[in-house]
Amino acid sequence: MEYRTLGRTGLRVSRMCLGSVQFGWQVHQQTAFDILDEFVASGGNFIDTANIYSIWHPGHRGGEAETIIGRWLRTRGRRDELIVATKVGGRMWEDAHGEGLSRKHIMRAVEDSLRRLQTDYIDLYQAQWFDPVTPIEETLRAFDDLVCQGKVRYVGACNFPAWRVVRALWSSDVNHWVRFESLQVHYNIVHREEYERELQELCREHDLGVIAYGSLGGGLLTGKYEQRTPARWSAKSQGAERRDQIMAHVRAVAEARGVSMAQVALRWLLDHADITSVIVSVGSVEELHEVLRVPEWTLAPAELEALDEISAWQ
Repeated sequence: MEYRTLGRTGLRVSRMCLGSVQFGWQVHQQTAFDILDEFVASGGNFIDTANIYSIWHPGHRGGEAETIIGRWLRTRGRRDELIVATKVGGRMWEDAHGEGLSRKHIMRAVEDSLRRLQTDYIDLYQAQWFDPVTPIEETLRAFDDLVCQGKVRYVGACNFPAWRVVRALWSSDVNHWVRFESLQVHYNIVHREEYERELQELCREHDLGVIAYGSLGGGLLTGKYEQRTPARWSAKSQGAERRDQIMAHVRAVAEARGVSMAQVALRWLLDHADITSVIVSVGSVEELHEVLRVPEWTLAPAELEALDEISAWQ
C-alpha cells in the first residue's frame, strides 16, 4: 500500500481510505470486522466514517457505523497504528442545536463520537458541509479548543465551496487557530467539474490534502448498470452522451487490461498526483480484494491521456 502525507501535516495516510457508509445497514458487524481486518492486513491505515451513518435507515438513530468501528478498534487493539476520520454537522438529535457547526453542537457531537468509537482522540475531524448560519470563526475556535484538549488531532472540511474554504483558511491564519488540512470532494472520472473548476487550484495553492469520495459514481463505474440503467442515469438525463462515451472508453481499457471497470476508474484517480487518498466503500471481503488489486498496476501514459481527454468537462 502506498502512503501520502495529508496536506502540510506530518500525517501519513494510505492512498486508499476505507469508507464505512454501508456499515450497520447493508454491511452488518461481522462482515464489517472482516473487511476492516483485511484492509489493515493489506497495509491500509485510513478509515473514514461520519456520525450520521446510517441515520437514513429505518429504526436507526445515527452513529451505527462509528459504533461498529469502535467495537472493532477495542477488540483489535491497534488504535495507534490507524488514522480514524469522522465528521460533524449533520442532524443527530431533535432540538434547535441538533445539527450544524455551532460550538454547542460540535462539543456535544465530538463526545458522542469519541464514546461510540471507543477512543480518546479522533485523528481527522471533518465539517461534513458548510453551515450557512454559524460564523466560521465560531466553528474554527471550537475545533481549535478540541485540538488543544487532545480530543482531535487535525481538522478538515467536506463539500465546501471554494470561497468558504478560503474564508476559513484566512480566519485560521489571522486568529492563529487550527486550519482545515484536508478537503473531501466528490470526484470521479465522470464527475470532474465540481473539483477541477475551482477547488483543485485552491488545494494546490494552500497545500490541502484531497480525499476523493464517490470514486465509483454510486455504482455507475462498476459496469453493473449496463443492462439496467437507474432512472437518474437515463438516456434523457443531462450529459448522458458524454457519460456513455466515458463509460465506453473505461470499458475498452478494462477489457484490454483484463481488469474490471471499477479498477480502471480507481486507477485513474490514483494516477492523479493531486489526490491524497481515495475513499472506497465495499460490501464484502471479495469486493475489497478487487479494490486492493488496483495498486499493483498503473495506467500507461497514453491510456491516462486518452481517459483524461474523453472525460474532460470543458
